[in-house]
Amino acid sequence: MKLHELTPAEGSRKSRKRLGRGVGSGSGKTAARGSKGHKARSGGGVRPGFEGGQMPIHRRLPKRGFTNIFKKKIAVINIKDLARFQSGDTVDEASLIKTGLVKGGYDGIKLLGFGDVLYPLTIRLEAVSEGARKKIEAAGGTLA
Repeated sequence: MKLHELTPAEGSRKSRKRLGRGVGSGSGKTAARGSKGHKARSGGGVRPGFEGGQMPIHRRLPKRGFTNIFKKKIAVINIKDLARFQSGDTVDEASLIKTGLVKGGYDGIKLLGFGDVLYPLTIRLEAVSEGARKKIEAAGGTLA
């Protein structure tokens, strides 16, 4: 079998309906649009979301709140996630992205205190919770 000999399976492909091609075709004259009216005209038809004159759902439902465009997107990691670092390593934004703990595209990273750290680490992050700070200092680590 060669590439030019390939054909689709019998009955798997159907040709499109050709409208307005004479009365004998079954969809000639008005081309299956009916007679007169807005939908029969060229360019006719209702816009997306139109509900026949009924008050549209996007106007019926109440609007609440707003989106703060100045909001900072902060990535959150826990102390238990730092187990993949060796004793004495420096944990900063670049090392967290390199190890895959943070994907990037954040305005900052905050370290939280869930879990335990058993060896000293040097932490260089913008935000560290009070619980995480105590655990790191208790293990002999430093916060720069």
